[in-house]
Amino acid sequence: MTHPIVLVTGGSRGIGAAIAIMAAQRGYDVAFSYQSNAKAAEEVAHKIRATGRKALATQADVSVEADVLRLFTTVDQQMGRLDALVNNAGMLEKQTRLDQMDVGRWNRVLGANVIGTFLCAKEAVLRMSTQHGGKGGTIVNISSAASRLGSPNEFIDYAAAKGAVDSMTIGLAKEVATEGIRVNAIRPGLIYTDIHASAGEPGRVDRAKVGVPMQRGGTADEVAEAALWLMSEQSSYVTGTMLDVAGGR
Repeated sequence: MTHPIVLVTGGSRGIGAAIAIMAAQRGYDVAFSYQSNAKAAEEVAHKIRATGRKALATQADVSVEADVLRLFTTVDQQMGRLDALVNNAGMLEKQTRLDQMDVGRWNRVLGANVIGTFLCAKEAVLRMSTQHGGKGGTIVNISSAASRLGSPNEFIDYAAAKGAVDSMTIGLAKEVATEGIRVNAIRPGLIYTDIHASAGEPGRVDRAKVGVPMQRGGTADEVAEAALWLMSEQSSYVTGTMLDVAGGR
């Protein structure tokens, strides 16, 4: 029996890890990339294999084209034909106002969040599209509620990058709609992951949750549930859609 194959970028922690593990629980063989933490990646791979599914962890910087090409070639050779891609890899930097940012920061943030999403989506389309001899598939881009909120005084660069991901999602969905590929995005809100610590405020969710109508932060598993739905046949008439998982914020 063959199982569907998903590639999750940035799958060693947070939302990416939750999606990778939940996909395995739902019957997917799972390939995922990680930036640098090989120990965390192996822990996720172990949890995937514990479900009885295959796991393939590959180090890759998605903002580097050569790394992306190597990642997809590795999946081709060791896993097989890709059925789904989750573009989760991304990053943000320390909280600050726009007038305190430099161009190097913008290049890094746009590289990881926008260029990485483009490079991986391109390789997925070349494999999935019926125009290229594929059998279709799904692409889920992990955007952010920041794309419509703007993240003033914190992450305007990240918000702008995720706005670009939203636009790319809409355009690509229309471009490949007749080629068997559905493309959607999830816009998480305040989610409990360690990305906030890396940005300088580990307790950010608890501080900011008073601005959420539901008065709480979300979990990585709640985002993963949305991703698995968008990857499934239950969402077969959904494409070009932004799904907010943000507690009403």
